[in-house]
Amino acid sequence: MPQATAAAATTLAEAAASPTLLLLGRRADPAVERGVICPGAVPDPADPDLVERARAARAALGDAVFILGHHYQRDDVIAFADARGDSFKLARDAAASGAPHIVFCGVHFMAETADILTAPTTTVILPDLAAGCSMADMAEIAQVEAAWADLSDAGAGPGHTVPLTYMNSSAAIKAFTGRAGGAVCTSSNAERALRWAFDRGEQVLFLPDQHLGRNTAVRRLGLSLDDCVVYDPHQPGGGVEPARLRAAKVVLWKGHCSVHGTFVPAHVALVRAKVPGVKVLVHPEVRYEVVEAADLVGSTEFIINTVRAAPPGTAWAIGTELNLVGRLAQEHPEQTITYLNDKVCFCSTMNRIDLPHLVWALESLAAGRVVNPVRVDPDTAGWARVALDRMLALPGA
Repeated sequence: MPQATAAAATTLAEAAASPTLLLLGRRADPAVERGVICPGAVPDPADPDLVERARAARAALGDAVFILGHHYQRDDVIAFADARGDSFKLARDAAASGAPHIVFCGVHFMAETADILTAPTTTVILPDLAAGCSMADMAEIAQVEAAWADLSDAGAGPGHTVPLTYMNSSAAIKAFTGRAGGAVCTSSNAERALRWAFDRGEQVLFLPDQHLGRNTAVRRLGLSLDDCVVYDPHQPGGGVEPARLRAAKVVLWKGHCSVHGTFVPAHVALVRAKVPGVKVLVHPEVRYEVVEAADLVGSTEFIINTVRAAPPGTAWAIGTELNLVGRLAQEHPEQTITYLNDKVCFCSTMNRIDLPHLVWALESLAAGRVVNPVRVDPDTAGWARVALDRMLALPGA
């Protein structure tokens, strides 16, 4: 996002409402992005009829389409969502909808999960295939397979190590986890998943978000920071001595969220000095030091529900994606809601699903053309479903 957009915004609501985006196929970098070509013309973002066009296409499609909107989406896209939520909730909503077409206003791994959980007759559409996830892209299947070999060489691996992959991972890595006896987890059930894994092995390989793994293992399970090592897929042997790799209780993949990773303890100290009585509420994908300095930590749904339940006059500094924080500020004017980091930070890939791309996908569908379908091959989908089902079978799931 150009810095000028953030600088021009004078309020949180203005910043959340006016991100400048790099449109698919326009000034894109094909060397680093997938899906940079759209078959057909994406509407101009300046088209004054975009909202009416979206309404008309949505009405024409009727029950043939079900639109999902992730919490981090822009307001103009969320306005057309039949359901909003986090990634796993939306994938389950897709499966329950029964609609033949799902338009997923999220990112690529979310659309993959929806395809895995829906019937073969359902087509999942991602309006912009370049809407990826920086965290998910930090773990490629070849790297994970190499890490598994390194663990085996160190005396860990099968029979000793249980893999857990965060929902924010590719279908291929979910499938690897299923084959290796592991499970998927979300930010809401990471503690239950870790306890489940330790009932089945001596060690957990947690990927791809090191911060969620560390925060959960140390703060919820009572392990020490020394019980955790970070495996760097770009270093020989992960950059960890074999004996240390074997002895660790939790092997954390060197990955992180590009939004949540921007928060540092200084942001907490600064907002406490600026806003008297403020409560700091953060997502567990932030760094351990930030979680330690915060008042409350929890998943996206936890953050939303905590703010909704708070009495008028409560002051919050929230450490998560700005579209969500901006929406909470607009929905709860009786509270003081600020962004923990004073630098405006959107999830840039999530914001690729803008209104022009949504209109393009809906109008194409109304004309009988399915654009940008996301399909997971049957073998990968089958093993990924095994890992997802293990998560669903967790106590309290």
